[in-house]
Amino acid sequence: MCQVDEEYNGQLEHRVTPRVSKKCVKCKENTAVLIIRAGDAFCRGCFKEYFIHKFRAMLGKNRVIFPGEKVLLAVSGGPASSSMLSQVQEGLSRDAPKKLRFVPGIIYIDEGGASGQSMEERERAVAQLESVFRATNYHYHIVHLEQVLSLPSSVLDAGSSATEKPQTGSSYKAAVDQFIQTKKNQHPDLSVENAQSHLSSLSMHEVENGVTSPITPEHTQALQKLFASVRTLTAKEDLLHTLRQHLILHTARTQGYTKVMMGDSCSRLAIKLLSNISLGRGASLATDTGFSDPRYGDVVIVRPMRDYSSKEIAYYNRMFDIPSVFIPGLDTKAQDKASIQHLTESFVTKLQTDFPSTVSTIYRTSEKLHTACPPQNTNTQPFAKCLLCVCALDTKLEEFSAYQATLISEQLSQRRGPASSASQGQCCSSGGGQHQGCMTGEGGCCSSAKSTVDLKSLLCYSCRLTIKDMVNALPQYILSEAERRKRRSQMREEISEFLLDEEEDEAIPRVNGSL
Repeated sequence: MCQVDEEYNGQLEHRVTPRVSKKCVKCKENTAVLIIRAGDAFCRGCFKEYFIHKFRAMLGKNRVIFPGEKVLLAVSGGPASSSMLSQVQEGLSRDAPKKLRFVPGIIYIDEGGASGQSMEERERAVAQLESVFRATNYHYHIVHLEQVLSLPSSVLDAGSSATEKPQTGSSYKAAVDQFIQTKKNQHPDLSVENAQSHLSSLSMHEVENGVTSPITPEHTQALQKLFASVRTLTAKEDLLHTLRQHLILHTARTQGYTKVMMGDSCSRLAIKLLSNISLGRGASLATDTGFSDPRYGDVVIVRPMRDYSSKEIAYYNRMFDIPSVFIPGLDTKAQDKASIQHLTESFVTKLQTDFPSTVSTIYRTSEKLHTACPPQNTNTQPFAKCLLCVCALDTKLEEFSAYQATLISEQLSQRRGPASSASQGQCCSSGGGQHQGCMTGEGGCCSSAKSTVDLKSLLCYSCRLTIKDMVNALPQYILSEAERRKRRSQMREEISEFLLDEEEDEAIPRVNGSL
């Protein structure tokens, strides 16, 4: 048997295992404790400064949040959103050199009803998150997903952005100077810091009664029935994301928030970009993955964590004891091929292990994308936006396009033979008689099919695929808004002969602002 140590002890070269650099690459003095990327070794203090500076730089570079605005932090309990909450606390603390000047609030959407959690498990998760929220002294909102069934149809309308400040460098600087001057002239008790303290000093009884509404078993059963009617996990996750956005938007409007912070990290956005392309959302990639998303008009969604990788967030939370709560979701313990989103996440994660620049390459590519559709603002007509995701419709294309080719393929594949045509009149029963709820809008097969056909013209391509996998109808507020848009569209067609086009309207000379 070969004895390596005896015969070749002096000739073999021992492989040196890579170790963390002894010195930090930034301060060159302290011992490094972690490596973010190859060659980027940081000590504890420098890593904290680097992490905080990146968050401040993201907000300062874009200049979307103005002083005194109310900002709603969407916290799910995960590592990224918990780290975002910690950064906001750090920026609003009295020891911060450059303090943030907005008034924060927190929202948590309890999705346990859709994922099949018991009431005890949901209450336990809410109690853990409440302990975290109470420690921040911020006004928090805990909203159950069942409340989406009672939303008003106005939540799908793009709000007016007439009061929104222009997002330019000079206007932002003028707003900051005006805010500081007003702060100096006013009584100290009316400063932003004291206003935040006063808002945080509200009793928890007032906060809970103002936000959390009791849910009944009937509401939970209706929600479970809605998600049980969706055939695929891909459509379930897409529907859950849409309903979650509607709840956050409704809470922000009713509570007076003008900005919503999401905790989407760089890794999450890279996965989202690829999965959205697979789901047919290529036309809205710029708004789905960009820093700001102004599609809702009066409420703008911002993503200040988009420069952080999941590795950086995990290191920061572990080193500085940032609390997070694990809450199982729809895709928990699911196989890799269970859904398009889960498969994309597995693919990117495994590829990132062997090629560390995968996520950053995808992320940097997303920054260069621009949509060819009309800008996502409130000037777009309501019927030109998708009913569910409120993006500009990508189905109004020319005749010779990939979308039209897809529609033709679907129509050809769905053609029925003579046997199917003969049984076309039969409905809801094998005997051909109509069911009691059929064609009456009470959940029969014909009413469900009819509502799906009516909704298609109001949806983008991806949302059409989502409702295609649904059996039951959507929540009532969505159907009400669809009916309203249908009536409005019909009325517009009736009076189309008397309407002026935009080009003709601009060509008409105006005198003193009037015709």
